[in-house]
Amino acid sequence: MKKELFTLLLLVFSCLNLPAQDASEIVKRANDKINGEKSSYGIMKMTIIRPEWERTLEFKNWTMGTDYALTLITAPARDKGQSFLKRGSEMWSWNPTINRMIKLPPSMMSQGWMGSDYTNDDILNESSVVEDYTHEITGEDEIEGRMCYRIKMTAREDAPVIWGHQVRWIDKKDYLFMKAELYDEDGYLVRTELGKNIKTMDGRLIPSVLELIPEDEEGYKTIVEIEEIEFNIAIEDSFFSQQNLKRVR
Repeated sequence: MKKELFTLLLLVFSCLNLPAQDASEIVKRANDKINGEKSSYGIMKMTIIRPEWERTLEFKNWTMGTDYALTLITAPARDKGQSFLKRGSEMWSWNPTINRMIKLPPSMMSQGWMGSDYTNDDILNESSVVEDYTHEITGEDEIEGRMCYRIKMTAREDAPVIWGHQVRWIDKKDYLFMKAELYDEDGYLVRTELGKNIKTMDGRLIPSVLELIPEDEEGYKTIVEIEEIEFNIAIEDSFFSQQNLKRVR
């Protein structure tokens, strides 16, 4: 009888400990789904919306794991050819108009990329939602008609992140990032990101539109549309070089 009671207690405590372990796996599965387990290549359009004007950028983006990323702007003409590279913890930008390469310091990661509401960190994938945060399931909510896990992500000490914590809603069925709230180190909400227009691309269901809304900037918004995407492409780390940064097309 005592043995059965002991076994039951072990089972109960094991169940109580599952959410924290499951939360990390859920975040990893959702991250792999949108970024590819090994690599990805995407063609995207970004619309920057302000109360008085709108501006559209088009760009290509290559990634391999969490250490390598290369982004090339293809339109408009005045920005065409600008590119951005990440290798490990080092980042550079190339501007063909002035024929100059600049190494980006960590202090620039929180700055807006090309005048948008997305940061350099967002585009270059400097921080990792999987490795740089602890994860905890805090509940469930319905987002866009989909039941989602609500997961709090708290930045690990000394992690190279610009957010104190995040709250992300991940679809329970298909592991889609449906919504994210990002908070600064003081716990203030800085921005909200929504995943919309769910469709199948390269054989997997993903949000094809991402809408980012700053909390304290009325009328500000940035929308990213994924026009094409391929996952787990054949690519070598040598592709992500300073030489290729200047010549990639």
